[in-house]
Amino acid sequence: MKVNELNPFPPTKVQFALKSKKLVPNTPGCYALVTFDCSVLYVGLATSLANRFVQHCESKEKCEPTQDGKAFWFYFLEAEPKELNRIERTWQQQYFAVNGRLPILNKVDSPMIGG
Repeated sequence: MKVNELNPFPPTKVQFALKSKKLVPNTPGCYALVTFDCSVLYVGLATSLANRFVQHCESKEKCEPTQDGKAFWFYFLEAEPKELNRIERTWQQQYFAVNGRLPILNKVDSPMIGG
């Protein structure tokens, strides 16, 4: 699945490298780790996009190549904290509907909230 298929679309991207950390805001939001050709490898949420970006950049698992490719872009969507679980869950469901599984670097489903 390509990142442009995510709805809502995460409109901002930076290169997935520590040198880009100053370009990521310290705000809540949802994000996707994406290959150079824009295939989604991971979707997540964060109360601080900047902190989560650094954590992922320092994670061996998130930086190494996978069978689906290697993370090159960090796409993000700033959002209200109350919307984070819904957006992340929606992205996971969208990915699952296309691929029959979660993105390769996602290990756990987002919690189901609401009714």
